[in-house]
Amino acid sequence: MAKAKAPEKRVRILDAALKVFAEQGFYNARVADVARAAGVADGTIYLYFQNKDDLLISLFEERMEEIIAALRADLEATGGDALVRLRRMIERHLSMAVESPLLAEFITVELRQSAKFVREYENPRFQEYLTVLRDLVEEGQREGLIRSGMDSRLIVRAIFGALDEVLLTLTLASTTRSIDFREVAETLCDLFFHGMASGPRPGTMPRGPVVAP
Repeated sequence: MAKAKAPEKRVRILDAALKVFAEQGFYNARVADVARAAGVADGTIYLYFQNKDDLLISLFEERMEEIIAALRADLEATGGDALVRLRRMIERHLSMAVESPLLAEFITVELRQSAKFVREYENPRFQEYLTVLRDLVEEGQREGLIRSGMDSRLIVRAIFGALDEVLLTLTLASTTRSIDFREVAETLCDLFFHGMASGPRPGTMPRGPVVAP
């Protein structure tokens, strides 16, 4: 069943909120600022959203839904084994710093400014994103490309934690210099797939890479 099209004013408000939150910061931004940027009256905001926190959460949910849908389609089109598609997911995640800087700023910085988002929101869209990542990891384990004895949940959290921190760094850096997110993605893939040790520790037996090439 096709998703119902959102009212035009609601779409304008969400687009304006992304710009205002990214440029002014969630804490400093006012609902009136969002209304002005959207070209609507202040009271119109409250026809669609309860308050500023609700606006932030709604914006996150809708943008993440778009990100996940595009990611799934891209991974299907990419094909290949699990590591090929995992590499593509990592590249897509980091590309946000260059291709969608306002969204990257919103996700990496402004979401953390909302106490309601951090403490109360169950965050189903984030869990769905992690599920896409976990499916790739577990597929790689079944294919013998990733060590099967490792907890896939821990691997996923480690990968996402690194991606989140690196995306933040790239997003902040993109305001002052050009960046090559593909080069950064390649470095992370090398780290995730092959580890960082140059060889086995003295007195130990080689155990192989965390993820086989």
